[in-house]
Amino acid sequence: MPNGVWLTVLIVSSALLILAAIRARRIQRTGSRITAMTLLSLLSISAVSASVIALAGIIKANSRTAPIPNVHIIGNREQIDRGAQIADSFCGACHTKTGPLTGGMDIGKDLAVPVGSFVSSNLTPAGVLSHWTDGEIFRAIRNGVDNQGRWLTIMSYTNVNHLSDADIEALIAYLRSRAPAGEPTVNPPDHFNLLGLMMLGAGMLPSGSPVFTGAIEAPPAGATAEYGAYILSFHDCRACHGEKLTGGVQGQFAPIGPGLQMVRTWRPEEFIATLRTGKDPAGRQLSEVMPWRTFGRMSDQDLTAIYEYLAHSFN
Repeated sequence: MPNGVWLTVLIVSSALLILAAIRARRIQRTGSRITAMTLLSLLSISAVSASVIALAGIIKANSRTAPIPNVHIIGNREQIDRGAQIADSFCGACHTKTGPLTGGMDIGKDLAVPVGSFVSSNLTPAGVLSHWTDGEIFRAIRNGVDNQGRWLTIMSYTNVNHLSDADIEALIAYLRSRAPAGEPTVNPPDHFNLLGLMMLGAGMLPSGSPVFTGAIEAPPAGATAEYGAYILSFHDCRACHGEKLTGGVQGQFAPIGPGLQMVRTWRPEEFIATLRTGKDPAGRQLSEVMPWRTFGRMSDQDLTAIYEYLAHSFN
């Protein structure tokens, strides 16, 4: 049932339970009266609390706002090529299911707790982006708000907001250059179920990355630890592998990944081969939850930069 129906059921149930608790005072037998009033009172409190928390979740789910930046993309060949690299090695992890960037993947199915449906959008001109301005697309990437001002939940949970201004503009240029493909995807893409709204209202789910309206500049591109740190800042490795990349922990929103300390014992070419083949130097197969096929599409330079960062990050 729709969340509105469930919420109505909760509110009506709360009212009926309160009424029943009041009427239980008429029970003649003292023991039965006390038992009934206690049980009905507890149920009433639970139902009212659930209703209030769900309402708080609805308010929180509809309260994210961010200004639309004044952005107009030229779309030259350099931008398009850079945008293609980002889309191929980053966006495709969520937005490619049956075809490149055609969306349709329900990310909610891979979350540790079933809190709703979160379907990745078709990013080709067959999807909604063809009706958005460059500024609206920029805002969606940087701050997780769509062209109608709705919260793009999963987008705000990722680290895509750490992309530099220039890289976001390059990505927009590439998306504009693509031919339409696939079918339109559900819009809006994110829908919390009642459990999700209650967890959101209770503060058990993140509210998304803080809205940021400043400028972000990337370091010079190269096979350096500094540039590797930048790449990892927008890739979502930490969501699974932990804030310090030493391993995920129970209760985190994303799947739990192992620590990445072992990379220190690998050679650069072994690290690159691992992300290109899905097998580590010992021949172990990487989990299919890990989007290694997408990450493996990064250039040798970018993968070497990540290796350099990881190889010098653990004490």
